[in-house]
Amino acid sequence: MKTFSNKNKKWGWVVVLALIIAVNLFASFVHRRIDLTNEKRFTISSPVKKILHNLNEVVDVQIFLKGDLPSGFKKLSVSAQDLLQEFKEYSNGNVHYKVISADDKIPGSERTYADTLSSLGIVPINLKVQLKSGEQSQYVYPAALVNYKNKILAVNLYSGPRAIDNKELNSADALLEYKFADAIYKVMEDHKPLIAYSVGNGEPTGVNTYDFVENVLKKNYTLFMMNIQKEPLIPDTFSLLLIVKPTISFSEDEKLKIDQYIMRGGKVIWFVDRLEAEMDSLQMKNQVVAYDRNLNLEDLLFKYGVRINPDLLMDLQCDFLPFSVNGNDQFEFLHWNYFPLFESKQNSVINKNVGLVAGRFVNSIDTVSSAGIKKTILLSSSLNARTIETPALISGEENRNAPEDDAFKKNDVPAAVLLEGKFNSLYKNRVGQSVMDSLGGYGTPFLTQCLSDNKMIVVADGDIVLNGVAKGQPIPMGVNSYTLQTQYEYQFSNKEFVEDCLEYLVNNAGLSEARAKDYTLRLLDSKKTSDEKTKWQFVNLVLPVVLVILFGITYQWWRRKKYRA
Repeated sequence: MKTFSNKNKKWGWVVVLALIIAVNLFASFVHRRIDLTNEKRFTISSPVKKILHNLNEVVDVQIFLKGDLPSGFKKLSVSAQDLLQEFKEYSNGNVHYKVISADDKIPGSERTYADTLSSLGIVPINLKVQLKSGEQSQYVYPAALVNYKNKILAVNLYSGPRAIDNKELNSADALLEYKFADAIYKVMEDHKPLIAYSVGNGEPTGVNTYDFVENVLKKNYTLFMMNIQKEPLIPDTFSLLLIVKPTISFSEDEKLKIDQYIMRGGKVIWFVDRLEAEMDSLQMKNQVVAYDRNLNLEDLLFKYGVRINPDLLMDLQCDFLPFSVNGNDQFEFLHWNYFPLFESKQNSVINKNVGLVAGRFVNSIDTVSSAGIKKTILLSSSLNARTIETPALISGEENRNAPEDDAFKKNDVPAAVLLEGKFNSLYKNRVGQSVMDSLGGYGTPFLTQCLSDNKMIVVADGDIVLNGVAKGQPIPMGVNSYTLQTQYEYQFSNKEFVEDCLEYLVNNAGLSEARAKDYTLRLLDSKKTSDEKTKWQFVNLVLPVVLVILFGITYQWWRRKKYRA
């Protein structure tokens, strides 16, 4: 009987060992996770899976989050690796990734990866690190490079301020799936979407458009500068028309071309300053009168469902400017209410997880009745805003006294709006037969309404897409050149907002599901943590040891009692 029992025990161990080996072998080939989170943060969206399934060659991803980093960036690095491991499985092994340091040298070159990242528009975060030798700067590049068939695209993994912010890090974590999937989709594309940048009505093309043109448009799209006045029509080959801060009035002929481009399904983003109000004039004279530019766009935009008002939006939530204290060379930084900061309402995939967006001399927007047009406010003021009518005198002397808070009673004043639906033509029943025949000669018959649902974005500020200039060199979009290298320096989310606008109108990959993901930031109660620190240290460190000792004592007592009998 003993022999039989011992044999059973031996074979039992063999069976258990075999099962463990089999389970581990199965797990090495098949990975499945059950996502129990409310926001489904570990579930890859269907459009992303489709992109990954279509990969027929290897995508190499280099993540530059290695080394002695703050805990938030270490967590971001781990999240990126976990996500790319999922991507690897859905792509049948065609996604490869590794984590490296930006300070490492590129194989076969004396240059570091940091040089490459900087040339691709990735701005590092300067962390002050305390060392024995004193304070030293440490530059962190929270970014990645995606390489597919020798096409390389830089991905900015953290779009927050140039400092560590838990809320922004949480948003960055939520956007990892979208950013990597979007980058993979773009490097897989054989042809970049074609975008037209209008230059016929005084739109800026100088150094203040560098970041927008070089690091946003040319990086992701094929850019064409177009003078609408000189073209017979706006070709349908353009996926998007950009109208950025025009200063010269539009003729009816130009407006008709834009109108018919929209009727045929063309997308448009308008960044329009209705009023003439510039910092250059204010600095020279310490005051400037804001007046209407007379762009002749009011009736066109009104027909589509919006009105840009001839006023200026002022907000207590605003950026800083230096002001003279003694009239000479002593300055102090004060809030400048004409530079409002727009906090995203998180009501669209465009402004989801977007931080503060900085504006300058912004007009307000009203939405007007337009049949079949859906309107979504993308940017609006804080709860403490006001508008002033034109002509308006803007003076640097205003900041000698604190603004009267009682005057800032308006809230959620719109400054940017998304319009979607079948737009109606402004020129219905207004053009002659000769114009119709002329359009028909180019194979584009006159249309009174959009052929299908269309969309456009109207922003009542042309400066949102422009970058500042310091010492003759362009600085990143969203950085105030007046606060550069001061304690007030901050990179606002202008670039992210503009990129999201472009993506929404142009991208056909259907990645809005991944873009809309939101992770709830569950922070500990700091007061409760402090009050109960000792108790939970005991529960986590001492109690398990005490339980093990008690179990051991009880087990030994039970054995002695059993075998003594």
